[in-house]
Amino acid sequence: MISNLAYIHPDAQIGKNVTVEPFAYIAGDTVIGDDCWIGPGAVIHDGARIGKGCKIHTAASIACTPQDLKFVGEKTTAEIGDYNEIREYVTISRGTASRGKTVVGSHNLIMAYVHIAHDDVVGSHCVIANRVSLAGEVEVGDWAVIGGHVAVHQWTRIGDHTMIQGGALVGKDIPPYIIVRNDTVSFAGVNKIGLSRRGFSAEQIGAIHDACRILFQSGLNYMNGCDEVERQLPQSEERDLLLRFIRESKRGVCRPYLAKSDKEE
Repeated sequence: MISNLAYIHPDAQIGKNVTVEPFAYIAGDTVIGDDCWIGPGAVIHDGARIGKGCKIHTAASIACTPQDLKFVGEKTTAEIGDYNEIREYVTISRGTASRGKTVVGSHNLIMAYVHIAHDDVVGSHCVIANRVSLAGEVEVGDWAVIGGHVAVHQWTRIGDHTMIQGGALVGKDIPPYIIVRNDTVSFAGVNKIGLSRRGFSAEQIGAIHDACRILFQSGLNYMNGCDEVERQLPQSEERDLLLRFIRESKRGVCRPYLAKSDKEE
């Protein structure tokens, strides 16, 4: 059902069984997949490419102009996958010449007032809580959980299956599988509950624990820690993902585990 109080440009490509509520605005250079729901007052700008089954709530703004001074009007996109829930007042900018597109995967819950900036890449099955701000060219892996009011510096990477506590100011890369404290942005343990819910076996979780003890609790620097993990632990997909993520980091990695005495200094 498309309300006669909505504005839809005649060039917009609208799929089957799409609902557009009153006062929504849909520009011409847009693609909206089947079974989507576009809420009252939502704005779908030029460059939006939206998959099927998405729900875009009141006053969300998709493919808005990048908040970046180097943007000079080049043709770019914001590409959003399937079955995403995008809540009220979310803003997702389209890309700049840097990457040409902002990408959001599928099956994500993006809560109210989240900002996903130009050229970001967000994976699938993520939960991004209220008022999270991702600066430009941030990368977020699959199954990440980011607590409310987290601010993420540009070019930062957040790994798969990571959980970041609310209110954290993230300026370093966050490796996969771990929980990060909000006050010190440091390693706080393995995200074992989340991993268990997603089908990781006890053996896989145990291997991740063993690797993280060496990487984050041994006192070794990260490069030496990676070498030590390879010496002590058998090869596995989880081990190799952790080591590759750390070795490829350009911004540096979040702080290791801090004992109580360290936190008080």
